[in-house]
Amino acid sequence: DEHWIIEGRNPDHTLQLTGGWQNNRPTPPHPEYRFVEHIFEELDAPGEWFHDRRANILYFRPEPGMDLASAPVEIVRLPHLIEFRGSREKPVRFVNLRGLVFTRTARTFMENKEPLLRSDWTIYRGGAVLYEGAEDCLLADSTFDQVGGNTIFVNRYNRRITVRGCLLRESGANGVAFVGDPEAVRSPLFRYDQPFDYAALDRTPGPRTDNYPADCLVEDCLITRSGRVEKQTAPILISMSQSITVRHCSIYDVPRAGINIGDGCWGGHVIEFCDVFDTVNETGDHGSFNSWGRDRFWHPDPAEIDRQVAADPALPFLDVVRPNIIRHSRWRCDHGWDIDLDDGSSNYRIYNNLLLQGGLKLREGYQRIATNNIILNNSLHPHVWLLNSGDVFRHNIVMTAYRPAGRTLEGRWGAELDHNLFTSSDEDCRRFARHGCDAHSVVGNPLFANPAAGDFRVAEDSPARRLGFQNFPMDQFGVVKPELRRIARTPEVPRLALATATNAPQVEAVSWRGATLRNLTGQEFSAVGVALAQRGAWFVKVPETSDAYRAGFRPNDFATAVGEDPVEDARRFPGLLSRVPPGQAARVAVVRQQRTLTIEVRP
Repeated sequence: DEHWIIEGRNPDHTLQLTGGWQNNRPTPPHPEYRFVEHIFEELDAPGEWFHDRRANILYFRPEPGMDLASAPVEIVRLPHLIEFRGSREKPVRFVNLRGLVFTRTARTFMENKEPLLRSDWTIYRGGAVLYEGAEDCLLADSTFDQVGGNTIFVNRYNRRITVRGCLLRESGANGVAFVGDPEAVRSPLFRYDQPFDYAALDRTPGPRTDNYPADCLVEDCLITRSGRVEKQTAPILISMSQSITVRHCSIYDVPRAGINIGDGCWGGHVIEFCDVFDTVNETGDHGSFNSWGRDRFWHPDPAEIDRQVAADPALPFLDVVRPNIIRHSRWRCDHGWDIDLDDGSSNYRIYNNLLLQGGLKLREGYQRIATNNIILNNSLHPHVWLLNSGDVFRHNIVMTAYRPAGRTLEGRWGAELDHNLFTSSDEDCRRFARHGCDAHSVVGNPLFANPAAGDFRVAEDSPARRLGFQNFPMDQFGVVKPELRRIARTPEVPRLALATATNAPQVEAVSWRGATLRNLTGQEFSAVGVALAQRGAWFVKVPETSDAYRAGFRPNDFATAVGEDPVEDARRFPGLLSRVPPGQAARVAVVRQQRTLTIEVRP
């Protein structure tokens, strides 16, 4: 999601570009996938146009049969259509909008500059409808079609704003965005790898001020094909807010997450009875639901988090002071995880969810309690365990072995991973017994009622019932308003792979100077923080007593090159080092905590 204006061409034929600030973790332009518009020489097909601003001439190639004498010409100029601007002391109150159509606002992607804490995003604080300093207002039964930027933006101080029964489609950026003021955050940080000092942290729980959205509701809305221009967006975005409820929404066909909670400030959010699928279509390493928890306690080095939280167990809950709840919803992501709790997301309650494809990912965090969920053709993905996380995974139905990635502790995982039903094999069920997992879990057929029709309630004599699993409704996902329900899509129900062992792929490991190396596979790429299919050698184990550790390598390092030679396979890594002439040091490029560094190694 990076955009530039082409200002001109340099003498060496490179382009003069302005922009690129839309991504809070910027990267060079993609070497292959690029899109360019508004170039006169490309005006070669019916329906295309070009505006020569200097000559004030509009060029247009009409469609066959179009009569320009009678054709309507509409020119988009306004980025906002309605604004409510009050303050905490004098709020806009009790204004209801109902039955309106909002369409064709100007794009704002070049104004998308403000970073959202340590999120991957930047934001433009505006939309077709903007609320700031409002209370007890309603926007209902309205249609938003082809707005160029954000659709509805709830900015800074707002209380009890409700969006109900609306259709949002073809938006250029976010659907409904709730974004507070960074000045309300204690010890805020704004970049992923921004350094900080734990000793200087403000350790007072909660916000500094009340300049943020709270107690708001998005209910019974159909949101589809948002992010047409800006890809780091979501149909529902929540950042620096508290107690936002999203209920009975159908969300699909979007470039990134369907619902994104960008930080732990300040919890209390409830996601319920939603139907979210066909997501992460134009990006990667994400989920239908995504969250980040890069809050005050979070550090890119998990070992540092362990040390700090051991000294102050309250640290992970200074920002997320209330638990977030995800319940009674249906999720499907074919290009990531159905539910992705990333980078320290903490204090979540996840129950009574139907996960159709991508499974549940928990990356380093605390107090994630996942119970009574059905995970089809997949499982729990524990990425980067922390010590004493307090995580619970209980009374769930899973269909493969757990799929850990990244830092895996030698001891116990979480507070309790047990009393779950596996449908594949006893080997899958017992694979992580050494980590205290699944002493009471069993293997069996869950006896789903009618899986072909999407009914995954289990029979009374199902082994899942004996473990404590409770049925939950399968006909309450998504919108309920008849006009919206008639046009809303529903996700494809997958074919089940019952009674089939789904062992983790066996990847050949190699030993080097006391360390264990191997290639990455599956979704381990996300845990390490490199692009999918990146070649290299993953340092799975590096004992502190090993020569590899003394040479500077650490667990979870990912070596990508030795000098100018790429590491195409972990098994080639020792051989590449052996080519270095005697007396010289090899320069090994290593990705550590999503940053690249160089280690000099003597052969």
